[in-house]
Amino acid sequence: MFEQLNFRLNFNDADYSDLHFPSEDKNILRELGKQVAEIAARPVMEERKQLWLKHNKLEKTRPVLLCDPENGWNELIPESQIRCKNSIARHWEDHLRKQIFWGNEMNDDYVVEALFNLPYIYEEKSWGVAGSTKKASQKKTAEEGKAYHIETILEDFSQIKDITKPQLTIHYQTTESLLATAQELFDGSLNCRINTVWFWSFGLTDELVFLRGLEKLMYDFCDEPEHIHAVMKILFQGMQDKLDFLETNHLLCLNNDGTYVGSGGMGFIDTLPAKDFAGTVRTKDMWGLAESQVTVGVSPGMFKEFIFPYQKPLMERFGLTCYGCCEPMDARFDIVKAAANLRRVSVSPWANKEIMAAKLKHDYIYSLKPSPSNLALPVMDEAVARKELKEALKIAGEYDNCLEIIMKDNHTLGNNPENIKNWVKIAREEIESF
Repeated sequence: MFEQLNFRLNFNDADYSDLHFPSEDKNILRELGKQVAEIAARPVMEERKQLWLKHNKLEKTRPVLLCDPENGWNELIPESQIRCKNSIARHWEDHLRKQIFWGNEMNDDYVVEALFNLPYIYEEKSWGVAGSTKKASQKKTAEEGKAYHIETILEDFSQIKDITKPQLTIHYQTTESLLATAQELFDGSLNCRINTVWFWSFGLTDELVFLRGLEKLMYDFCDEPEHIHAVMKILFQGMQDKLDFLETNHLLCLNNDGTYVGSGGMGFIDTLPAKDFAGTVRTKDMWGLAESQVTVGVSPGMFKEFIFPYQKPLMERFGLTCYGCCEPMDARFDIVKAAANLRRVSVSPWANKEIMAAKLKHDYIYSLKPSPSNLALPVMDEAVARKELKEALKIAGEYDNCLEIIMKDNHTLGNNPENIKNWVKIAREEIESF
């Protein structure tokens, strides 16, 4: 089973011990690349791009619709359908087949581009604690819908001095070799480029949880406030150092195109990069994201004291920022809006939609996340899906919201690929009716 990231397949999961693609693999990939290019050339893709450009600038548009099946891709495109033999080629094939499915069958507002984005091949050693007797839990999408326990490695706050920062090891030669392979394969069809998404969120609290463990952390906010601040300062500085490293070494990539931004949305916008952009990408040329969904159990006051002060300066390094994922933002938005460059705000299934609609107005992107649970059933209840969408559209209409509807966080589609297509069909009908 492939690890499906937002829009992307985790290419780093491939086996890079063999960079040689058999002739049959090359033929398969070459043909798929041509199909992607043909889809990208359709006029509707330019229309969708213009829709996103206006939407992301808060101009008046119809609600934008985007569907990322996430782990559901493993049911839409099961491994049994992947024909390539080489591990790297199989990952590339899965990615291309996703683009073709999006272009031919999904019918949302996803923009298929004539691009093949190859990330740097790299390894990242995560935050750790020197001398800890516990093995750190791996922060990774659980396979086959399984859960996992987060082990406490910062067992005692006397170990704060022993916290070790992440380390990046980038395999430049392997990356350049694979880029040459991609350019040979997709010559005449896809523009191949190195484009790496180095991080999803700079919210810091995931890292805090993977050091301390979630249960202990909930007590710490009351019992160890000074130590929470001490660890957050370390995590903040570590993220600053990482961003500085990526900037200095020219490793950042623009995401003002079809890149996934925030916790749902496409990045198309013409106000980025910054006006003084001269070719080297800086954080201020990009979209960013902060969230703190793991601290949903703490009060707004604790969030304001312990978390947001460390997120805000990171948010403001970027040209535009997004905030939130699964956490309901009702009680946090008035804190988060202090970031002057905030543009996209997540409205999760647990949020009060009317409160969020009233707060966001048309001043921010209202990034609505309908519940994916209905799609996890073997047969989706279409009446339930339609009712949820109809109610959400009505609320957003009353407050003139800049609305996008993002279906995501699907761990399964009930082993029924028709669920996702039917949901998009219903959403389209409701948007047109609205």
